[in-house]
Amino acid sequence: MSLFKRIKNLMRKPEPLKPTPSMLTIGPGDICEVSLVTYEVVGRTQNRQRNQIVLTLQDGSTIRYLTIEERERTAYALYDPIDGRLDAVDEVPTILELDDRVYHLEEQYSGFITAVGRTPFVQGGEQHVWQYQSDDRKLLRIEWQDGRFMLYEGESVLPADVRALRGS
Repeated sequence: MSLFKRIKNLMRKPEPLKPTPSMLTIGPGDICEVSLVTYEVVGRTQNRQRNQIVLTLQDGSTIRYLTIEERERTAYALYDPIDGRLDAVDEVPTILELDDRVYHLEEQYSGFITAVGRTPFVQGGEQHVWQYQSDDRKLLRIEWQDGRFMLYEGESVLPADVRALRGS
C-alpha cells in the first residue's frame, strides 16, 4: 500500500454507526421478539394523531398483532384475531360478553391511519377503534374501517418483553 493511500485512510471519517432498530421504527421485513417468541413483521399501520402503531406479526402460519402506543410510557399489547361480527358502527355496545368473560369499554377513538405491507385493512383511511378490558385484565379491540369490522382478543405485554432484533 502506498504512502498516499495510508494517509488518505487516516484522514477519512469513519462510517457512521447504524442506528439500533426500535419498535417504533421497524416495518415489514424486520424481525422482532415478543415474550420470547420471534416474529417477522409483515405489516404496519400507524395512527400519527395518537402516536400509535399496530404491527402485523407472523410466526409460521400464526398471525398476531402488536399495538404500540407512545404516551407518558410506551404501552404494548399483543392480540389474536377472533371471529365475530357486529352489525353497525353506531351500535357498538359498551359492555360485551365473550366466552363467559365480560369486557367493559375503556376507550373509543377514531383517526386516519397509514398502512404498509399485509394488514387487516389494505389501505389507509379513517379508522374507528373501541378498546375494552375485562376484570381479569384481558383486552378486546374492535376496529372498523370502510364498512369492515375486525375483532381481536389479547393482553398487555411488559416493555422488557418486547425488542427489535433486526431492522432495515
